[in-house]
Amino acid sequence: PSDPPDPQTPPNTPRLSEGPQGCLRVPRGVTQVYQGVPRVAVGVTPVSPGLSEGPPELERRRRVFGRNWIPPRRPKSFAALVWEALQDVTLVILEVAALVSLGLSFYAPPSAADEACGQASGGAEDEGEAAAGWIEGAAILLSVACVVLVTASNDWSKERQFRGLQSRLQREQRAAVLRGGRLAQLPVADLVVGDVVQVKYGDLLPADGVLIQGNDLKIDESALTGESDHVRKAPDKDPLLLSGTHVMEGSGRMVVTAVGVNSQSGIIFTLLGAAGDDEDEGRDRKGDTTAGRVRWLRKRQDGAVAMEMQPLKSAEGGDAAEGTGTRPRGGPKKEKSVLQAKLTQLAVQIGKAGLAMSAITVIILVLYFVIETFVVQGRPWLAECAPLYVQYWVKFFIIGVTVLVVAVPEGLPLAVTISLAYSVKKMMKDNNLVRHLDACETMGNATAICSDKTGTLTTNRMTVVQAFVGGSHFGHPPAPAALAPPTLDLLAQAIAINSAYTSKILPPEAPGALPRQVGNKTECALLGLALALGRDPEAERAQVPEEHLVKVFTFNSERKSMSTVTRRPGGGFRLFCKGASEMVLRRCSSMLDAGGSPRVLGGAEREELLRRVVEPMAGGGLRTLALAFRDFPPRPEPPWEDEAAVVRELTCIAIVGIEDPVRPEVPEAIRKCQRAGITVRMVTGDNLDTARAIAAKCGILPAGSGEWLCLEGTEFNRRIRNERGEVEQERLDKVWPKLRVLARSSPTDKHTLVKGIIDSTIGDQRQVVAVTGDGTNDGPALKKADVGFAMGIAGTDVAKEASDIILTDDNFSSIVKAVMWGRNVYDSIAKFLQFQLTVNVVAVIVAFTGACITQDSPLKAVQMLWVNLIMDTLASLALATEPPTEALLLRKPYGREHPLLSGTMLRNILGHAAYQLLVIFTLLFAGEVLFDIDSGRAAPLHAPPSEHFTIIFNTFVLMQLFNELNARKLHGERNVFEGVCANPTFCTIVLGTFTVQVLIVQFGGKPFSCSSIGTHCSPLSAEQWLWCLFVGVGELLWGQVRDTPTWATPTWATPTWGHAHLGHAHLGDTPTWGTPTHLEGPQTHGTPTQGTPRLLLGDPPVPTVPTGVTPGGPSGDPSDPNDHRVSPLTQGDPRVTPVTPG
Repeated sequence: PSDPPDPQTPPNTPRLSEGPQGCLRVPRGVTQVYQGVPRVAVGVTPVSPGLSEGPPELERRRRVFGRNWIPPRRPKSFAALVWEALQDVTLVILEVAALVSLGLSFYAPPSAADEACGQASGGAEDEGEAAAGWIEGAAILLSVACVVLVTASNDWSKERQFRGLQSRLQREQRAAVLRGGRLAQLPVADLVVGDVVQVKYGDLLPADGVLIQGNDLKIDESALTGESDHVRKAPDKDPLLLSGTHVMEGSGRMVVTAVGVNSQSGIIFTLLGAAGDDEDEGRDRKGDTTAGRVRWLRKRQDGAVAMEMQPLKSAEGGDAAEGTGTRPRGGPKKEKSVLQAKLTQLAVQIGKAGLAMSAITVIILVLYFVIETFVVQGRPWLAECAPLYVQYWVKFFIIGVTVLVVAVPEGLPLAVTISLAYSVKKMMKDNNLVRHLDACETMGNATAICSDKTGTLTTNRMTVVQAFVGGSHFGHPPAPAALAPPTLDLLAQAIAINSAYTSKILPPEAPGALPRQVGNKTECALLGLALALGRDPEAERAQVPEEHLVKVFTFNSERKSMSTVTRRPGGGFRLFCKGASEMVLRRCSSMLDAGGSPRVLGGAEREELLRRVVEPMAGGGLRTLALAFRDFPPRPEPPWEDEAAVVRELTCIAIVGIEDPVRPEVPEAIRKCQRAGITVRMVTGDNLDTARAIAAKCGILPAGSGEWLCLEGTEFNRRIRNERGEVEQERLDKVWPKLRVLARSSPTDKHTLVKGIIDSTIGDQRQVVAVTGDGTNDGPALKKADVGFAMGIAGTDVAKEASDIILTDDNFSSIVKAVMWGRNVYDSIAKFLQFQLTVNVVAVIVAFTGACITQDSPLKAVQMLWVNLIMDTLASLALATEPPTEALLLRKPYGREHPLLSGTMLRNILGHAAYQLLVIFTLLFAGEVLFDIDSGRAAPLHAPPSEHFTIIFNTFVLMQLFNELNARKLHGERNVFEGVCANPTFCTIVLGTFTVQVLIVQFGGKPFSCSSIGTHCSPLSAEQWLWCLFVGVGELLWGQVRDTPTWATPTWATPTWGHAHLGHAHLGDTPTWGTPTHLEGPQTHGTPTQGTPRLLLGDPPVPTVPTGVTPGGPSGDPSDPNDHRVSPLTQGDPRVTPVTPG
């Protein structure tokens, strides 16, 4: 299976062969025979060009050594999902009660006992009706089966969507593979044993391998060992690389030795049960010993089960059961998502209330029956009547359980799932790849965004636009003739060699297009400068191959520079260095003059250079880099591991200014965020002047505003830490509200800022923070944030692993779309909740009151199960798939403490419940008079369905259908039909539900307790249907009446957005026309003003300040009312009514 060893290998050398576990087995003594790792690699595959075989050989390697893919856990079958749905406690109780009712319905007492049993014998019923007594029990079982099948179908669909998401994540990860001498980006699933893979900073290792060439390579193996210290790897010292570990620094090449289930992460996933059973069975049949190895590992690796790996290449990618992904157990645990916490609390409260109402209903019915039968009527207990008595009690029990079924909002989880799944699918089209579903709705509550600069706010297509070389400042890239030949040679070498060899400039894909930049964009800008100077970077690299480099100090966030050491042709060494201008210049003792000769660079001249060259470049929004070099004699060889001793006394070659233009759509996106009450902060490792200039262009810093803070990392730490170097929350609370730009920041600074904002308790509400990141060291901040965004293009695998959402286009405007979708999820759940709780309140009160007064529920068990199906499954699907609108960005975030049921929602629920109860009770106690029909009250056990109760049932369902239209609006908007055609799912469900209701009422008969064709009572007439429809449509009219303000508005008065109360304003209660729209105009500091219409899910208190004043105190926090700054948005605006202070 492996390539033959090198011809120069000593004879009788043992060859590398296939091991029993599908890995490469290294014979004992192979290290001595092959003279170290390079010779081992030669025994596996020709290292320089990589594998050169065609597809047949690659397929043979996959067949022998396995594929680089971890089989997912076998999905649950539909039958298993049905069985899980049957475990619901309330459904089990209902099933048992229905079975008891079904069994007892076949018992009839002797005819002689009819008189003695009293009303229990049936009264008005005839023999046919008594014989049909089994239908109700069977109908309940059928309804339960319907609910179970619908639930199982939804779960099955949900699992399919989650697996599709994980499959998408799997395809996202790629590896740089050397095949046939060419470097290609291949999906990690295509790797085979023997491949040569290039690894670099930020990579998640896709397979096990042996390092054959490395540059300052450090690996984070904490996922396997639990040790947080980074492990240094080298071909001659600890060369083994394991899958699932992270490259934290440096670069190198490795030969793949184990893939898939045979790699280290594959073994752990197998131990955790993530690998499918069929995979092990298949391998056992082929004689492979993988299963035996796993059994042996289970005995030996006790701690391995506790580890949790989550590489993107896993087809599972996260929690196999839920598909939502999980966090490493050792990492920081996030709080429960905002909506999830509120829904859990609400569901528990409703469940307790429903259980209490159910128990009281059953107790009252049983007591009333017992007292009426044995006390009032004075009937004796007869053994032959016992089954009939039990039938009554079972009927009462079924009514009580049905009340519980209707009261408990089991549709809430379904609504959340449907809404999130729908949003996730749509968000993919908006360049948001959601890894953890709860992040979707959490983003809707975000109050702060800490964003990177490069690539997120800017285009990440960098070009050198200014340069300082040889004492001259060029306002454009210099011509080759303008530079001295020695300077030109040194500059070209410093650019080509002192950079990742994976960074390249490739020809454009289409004529007239720009050249393609591959790899690090900053290095690509420098490579573009070399090409503009007439030098070929690839030719320079060919003279100094990567494996011949002596030492590489790779770039990291602490070093903020990169240095490479090469051998000089004439002997000795040369070090090239590039990095942040101020840091590199501090290490320079000389500088090249116009002739290319070094001259001394003193301290005063260095400061002048910073002031005269670097600061003007940075002030123009340019990223500045300095390039330098140093020559060493051949003897004595310097201590390369001592960076401080080596990277000093440098000679500056040039200072360049790199432009990274702001994305054209970013300023508008940031304005939308500010209008939505979200504070945007820039956290970057760039120069402070550069960061401030870019922030001003983006709109993060308002023009002419001097009250916001722009700090460097060192100053930030000085302000927030005490004398012992510890971060104090009190100090941090004085900084973060006014902070808008944090420059020259380390990943630790970013994490500290995010944690401080989340933990802060100042202001009206706690902050919900979103963070963007692309680097490996951004992982802690991404995990700590409520929502972590990783860059899909520039982001490292480590950053993607730590994130909740991946921005596939690295664009800030995609974050704004995520905010909109998140708020839409929250509002969709609120709409469903508003609808469902109205049904719950009415159904429970009707069943309870009817049981107490008429000893029966006007809404039968099967009917309430149908209503439950409407409001749980169908309504959740209809209301949870409402598309988002821009109006969602015209209000502030709800925040963590805002109640899920706001004042407006409670008024909607109670208002519509009052209307429905009035109608139902009117029909219950006066329906027979209004429609001139027989009363259905106090009917015996197996009495036929009555027109009376059929009208009540039909009216109740139609009121719910029309109230579903009312539930589409949360904030008192008049036009409930607005946008309804944009949601075909809603229209289809409403029309479909109405059609089924017609069929049930006209043809449902005994199973649905309806007077219909085939029963003793005729179906509802056209006149009765029209009255039912009229009362249903009355729900829409009542909604308009309920939304009418109780205060009169004179025709000459200025229109307002709602009531103005002492201490707080209810914005969004009842606008006096249509849907409120945002008043256009400039804003101060991006903060919505009192005059701005706020579309709120309820009525959060707002500080009462004079109109034309923006809430926001000296802290810069919009929630601080201590400072009243006049906003140009509302100052002197005749359209805005003043609000009297206090």
